[in-house]
Amino acid sequence: MAMAQPVPVAVADLGEDSRAVFLGRVYQHLAAAVAAFIVFETLLFTTGIAGKMYDFVADSSGAWFLLLGGFMVVNWMSTSAAHDLDDPARQYGGLFGMAAAEALIFAPFLYYVFNVEGAGGSATVASAAVVTILGFGGLTAVGLFTRRDLSFLRPLVMWAAVMALVLIVSALLFGLELGVWFSLAMIALAGAAILYQTQAILRSYPETAYVGAAVQLFASVMLLFWYVLRIFSRR
Repeated sequence: MAMAQPVPVAVADLGEDSRAVFLGRVYQHLAAAVAAFIVFETLLFTTGIAGKMYDFVADSSGAWFLLLGGFMVVNWMSTSAAHDLDDPARQYGGLFGMAAAEALIFAPFLYYVFNVEGAGGSATVASAAVVTILGFGGLTAVGLFTRRDLSFLRPLVMWAAVMALVLIVSALLFGLELGVWFSLAMIALAGAAILYQTQAILRSYPETAYVGAAVQLFASVMLLFWYVLRIFSRR
């Protein structure tokens, strides 16, 4: 007779020391994903691939659809793999696969900022990175220390994400200009996602799911960075 599998215990139901260890692992893996993103992005620039990707996007109206579609597929696959608690190798494949996908989607945008927009590209990226780090730090503190249940944000985030995707696709199809207000709305969406996810990983994740938790946060951090950078670069 097969024995029943034990039900995973959420981190919130464990002791304070176990919660601290879990959070430490989550943010260590988040930092590893960011470092991997920087390494992948550096390789894309040093090999000239970033420039070719920019030319491809600039010359082809359907290029962004290919990039966006490919990114969504890799995003789904990476998130699924990172939550496979029975296979650590798949988890790390998902983590670094997500970092590689983010590097690819960012490459033409960063190439534009560094090489097309004009002088000050490095300062623009650095400023956007600092704002992103400060924003993420503040949102994380609120998510961890507030006593209010933020689970109500989940349907709002999901609805807003669908609407944002519809607007982005419409802009690509019909040449609509998504201005500063759209970027601000997307920054608010990324912030809401970070708040919700920060609580959710404690309330619903088992202590062995730190890689999956890091992937969830990494995706939201990169979304936040994208639109902060978009405002700083006036795109």
